[in-house]
Amino acid sequence: MIKEKLTTRLLAPVWTHLSPFNPVRGQGVYLYDAKGKKMMDFTSGIGVVNTGHCHPKVVKAIKQQAQELLFAQINCSVGEPTIRLAQELNTVTPSHIDRFFFSNSGAEATESAVKLAKAATEKTNVIVFQGSFHGRTHLAMAMTTSKTVYRHKYQPMPSGIFVAPFPNSYYYGWDKDTTVNFCLKQLDLLLHGQTAPDETAAIIIEPVLGEGGYVPAPPRFLLELRKICDDHNILLIIDEVQSGFGRTGKFFCYEHANVSPDIIVMAKGLGSGLPISAVAASHGLMDKWPPGTHGGTYGGGSAIACAAALATIKTLKGEGLVANSQERGEQLMRGLKKIQRKFPQMGDVRGLGLMVAVEFTSENGNPDAGTTAAVVKLCLEKGLMLLSCGTYKNVVRWIPPLVVTAYEISDALNIFQSALNEIEQKTHL
Repeated sequence: MIKEKLTTRLLAPVWTHLSPFNPVRGQGVYLYDAKGKKMMDFTSGIGVVNTGHCHPKVVKAIKQQAQELLFAQINCSVGEPTIRLAQELNTVTPSHIDRFFFSNSGAEATESAVKLAKAATEKTNVIVFQGSFHGRTHLAMAMTTSKTVYRHKYQPMPSGIFVAPFPNSYYYGWDKDTTVNFCLKQLDLLLHGQTAPDETAAIIIEPVLGEGGYVPAPPRFLLELRKICDDHNILLIIDEVQSGFGRTGKFFCYEHANVSPDIIVMAKGLGSGLPISAVAASHGLMDKWPPGTHGGTYGGGSAIACAAALATIKTLKGEGLVANSQERGEQLMRGLKKIQRKFPQMGDVRGLGLMVAVEFTSENGNPDAGTTAAVVKLCLEKGLMLLSCGTYKNVVRWIPPLVVTAYEISDALNIFQSALNEIEQKTHL
């Protein structure tokens, strides 16, 4: 029997593809194709498989659940896996966060959080930050400002979304305090000039910009946001879709600033590859969300996704993966900064835990998307999958699974430096 050749011809071309690699198996930080070719995956499926590909404890939970119950539509009956997941999430969120709403994706969770904020405050407007990525559905797309491609030719957008500057010190060329002071002043101007506090339901922020360039928000900025929200009866929503579940060396990134969110948005790393997301808030807020005004067929109903998420959280806690994220992230940052001394086009190396960025800039300080693309391409040819990001496409992001070892980090750094050496040799020919 002749095996049919795989082709992407039948897939919608709206998807972009990093590589033509077709994995059939995954284990830890590696993907394998049908011929046994191995690829080191430092994308984690864009921050999804924090526990690594096919972690045995997650796989075991999925198999066991599949034999017992696949689905229980939450409006009809509440499956036990959904209840157990909420109980487990309650152990890793702040004490005042004690209610959970489940859906399928980060974009769904974002829109759910905004609906909750509007219902709870009876206000209409939302403030986001320049460089943000909150999803690609229509409202989430209006809240996304990291690249024009996500919004291109989809205008008009839903109204009531206002954009404030994000404290990106490298972009502005200032120190952190100067940048934070400027951005706070601009936010105050926004509240006086575009959306008044009494019509502003929420401020939503990624504690580390995702698609916008992997830029951590300074802790002081997040703490000042908390104060502004308290002073004006505005809800603070922390979008932990990409930065959550151990990614930054804390279970949630907001913990680095010791800031207290009103609403937490989570997805990606929650399910280790199964589609599930969540919105978390206090019972006081959730009680203001009228029953029946929001929902979804699969939200909270997929027993398998809930079982995978439950196993994910227990694995992250039980195997010390959050601590490993911090340790391996420090190793990665040290290695990249050492390489940076030889390659000044690596204008900035930044990050928290295993959410690390290298921003490439030319000699005149302009974004260098060409070198970024060349590095990603060469690393891929050498067996290392990396992704770019940033408004100008000039940032390489490092997001390996949190099970990554010291050896694997070292191996990836060697490949990265080898790619840069090759580019330098070609440039000097």
